[in-house]
Amino acid sequence: MSHASIQGSEKPVAKIFSDDYVFTIPNYQRPYAWTTEEAGELLSDLLVAMEDGKPVEELNPYFLGSVVLIKGDKPDSQVVDGQQRLVTLIILLSAIRSLVGPKQAGDISKRIYEKGDTILGTLNRYRLAVRERDLDFFKKYIQNEDGIEQLKEVSEDLSDSCRNMRENALLFLSRLEELTQEQRVFLARFITLQCYLVLVTTPDLNSAYRIFSVLNDRGLELSLTDILKAEIIGKIGKSEEEEYTGKWEDIEDDLGRDAFEDLFAHIRMIFARKKLRSTVLQEFREFVNPAENPKAFIDNTLLPMGEVFDEIKNASYESATGADEINRFLRYLNRIDNFDWQPPAILYMTHNKKPQDVLQFLRKLERLAAGMMIIRADINYRLERYGRLLSAIEEEEGLFDDDSPLQLTSSEQRQVIGALNGDIYRVVKIRLPVLLRLDEALSEGEAAYDYPIITVEHVLPQTPGEGSEWLEWWSDEEEREGNVHRLGNLALLSRRKNSQAQNFEFERKKKEYFQRRGVAPFALTTQVLNEQEWTHDVVMERQKQLVEKLKEVWSLSAPSESGQA
Repeated sequence: MSHASIQGSEKPVAKIFSDDYVFTIPNYQRPYAWTTEEAGELLSDLLVAMEDGKPVEELNPYFLGSVVLIKGDKPDSQVVDGQQRLVTLIILLSAIRSLVGPKQAGDISKRIYEKGDTILGTLNRYRLAVRERDLDFFKKYIQNEDGIEQLKEVSEDLSDSCRNMRENALLFLSRLEELTQEQRVFLARFITLQCYLVLVTTPDLNSAYRIFSVLNDRGLELSLTDILKAEIIGKIGKSEEEEYTGKWEDIEDDLGRDAFEDLFAHIRMIFARKKLRSTVLQEFREFVNPAENPKAFIDNTLLPMGEVFDEIKNASYESATGADEINRFLRYLNRIDNFDWQPPAILYMTHNKKPQDVLQFLRKLERLAAGMMIIRADINYRLERYGRLLSAIEEEEGLFDDDSPLQLTSSEQRQVIGALNGDIYRVVKIRLPVLLRLDEALSEGEAAYDYPIITVEHVLPQTPGEGSEWLEWWSDEEEREGNVHRLGNLALLSRRKNSQAQNFEFERKKKEYFQRRGVAPFALTTQVLNEQEWTHDVVMERQKQLVEKLKEVWSLSAPSESGQA
């Protein structure tokens, strides 16, 4: 048994991917889950961090986060927390390796692969082994020296984790191809020498999970708002301290602790209008500076913005007129897969009280947020755009003009239409919000979505059985595979999927699957029930009609680049 104690230290990537560690992702870990959004953000941040024009050794170190390991005296290290960072770093280094010269590629390979040593008695081995079910794919297409070139041609169905690996690798390749050879080598050196991780090592699983819980459980730590409360209330005279403490705690109780913390992050964004570069606490002090006039901050910023944030989160706007329509758009916005739109909504609704103005703004904001979600705009793109929007709101100049940051550009509109005409089912984060938005538009606002479960279902099955009616209608395999994941072939169900029923013949599927327990509650599904057959022509016509409906919903007037409707 190892007698290693719990240790923590900051180490550069050069030391992380060295002979001191051989990382293994245990099979009990969740699959690799970083998408192109997280991977793209990491690469963008690294490129920004190395732009000073200084030698690598003089650049500020870049902190990548923490990793919790089960590790004894030997290099063998089980990763309890930090899988996403480690795997993504290997993917990024492999992508750089594929685009540099042989000498540099060989040096990068040393970070990925350890050659055996007959004197030390070590074998050839990769420095990181992912979960067993993804291991062969990761070795073949990421860690092998010519793997990424082969990855471009991979077209078979992949698990979500392998698909994420492939898409992140291809994203890195496309971004790196925009750099010069010198810049790629410089990036590899910056990652290796100036990027740091905090490694926390412990000898067993129980203590590793205790450390993991402490690192991730915000409720056990002194929070951002606790610190700011002490600083801000402490600046108020004793005679008014109790009054302002009550105001602070009332809004905290109304929102709840987690949402209250989110409010402070949103207020920071409203004042800074750019992506967080250090900590929320540090930038809140810098850009908001509440301690300078604490009573004004509480009365004029915290309380009104907190009340508006509560209305936004709960779609609970109140007004003698227009409240139902405003809350409908707030519900649409709350389906978006990020909350970066909330600071502009908070700022606008805090300063504009006329319902007709609020509704006009939310219509445009929902169009913008949905559009950026559909084209998978990364966080840097979104925050830059929302930063400009915050400035436009503050300046009250041309907010609804065609060139306002509130409006989708012609290029963005084309990208949205292209995405709506693509395999939308495969983009997990957008398929349900888009289909619910479409369904409500088809039902002319009468739909209500209070079902505990809503799932997206293919009408034409993904894998129709041999000899089935489906294969008679869809005998062309390429044609079938090109349409099975598109809008025209999708419907909604108010229950979990039934793997057996999914392959029923069309009439039986309608009766026993789509129409079980009464009439289908969704307009999209009712459309399916009204069809007598489900052929290529039916799906193509439905695809065209559904995309046209969404173009109408979001005022998408720009033609798609492919010429599709």
